[in-house]
Amino acid sequence: MRAIHPAADGAATPIGAKIRAARTAQGMSLAQVAETTGLSKGFISRVERDETSPSVATLVQLCQVLSLPVGALFAEPEVQHIAFDDAPRINLGGVHTDERLMSPRGEQRVQLLRSELAADAHGGADLYTINCDVEVLHVLSGAVSMRFADRVVRVRTGDALTFPGREPHTWKVEGGAPASVIWVIVPAPWSGSA
Repeated sequence: MRAIHPAADGAATPIGAKIRAARTAQGMSLAQVAETTGLSKGFISRVERDETSPSVATLVQLCQVLSLPVGALFAEPEVQHIAFDDAPRINLGGVHTDERLMSPRGEQRVQLLRSELAADAHGGADLYTINCDVEVLHVLSGAVSMRFADRVVRVRTGDALTFPGREPHTWKVEGGAPASVIWVIVPAPWSGSA
């Protein structure tokens, strides 16, 4: 009895966008890649648009020039979806807040929090710090004042404020109305596992 081999999938794996992203991230033009590889600009452009499939040898050559592991072209991207209703509620010390962790619990590169703030919500009377490089406050609705040691900055609907998380600060809702805000913290100071 002879083994029956499965038929190959007729749809090619789209790799062009990953090759283009690697090229542009390194600031290389099509002409530079063409000159280095000996391939034509037109051919490389067609590969980047998934209009042609390079041979294995050509693919390896392109990846070497772009410092891109060949396997990275075929790896599934890790995509995680968190619905607002399913996001875990957390409390980072704010008063009168409904805070949700919108990034995955184990994500260490960045942390995204969505906060629904009552009209009298605040981060406490004392200034505090977060062990992170960058903190971003984006106000979706309402107004929030951010107090630092030397100044107060009012952040209104649609505005964003970026500052070092290690800079002592606190916040409070302004204007007598609730507010909705997004906090982006880089890197994530807390895994959400506790």
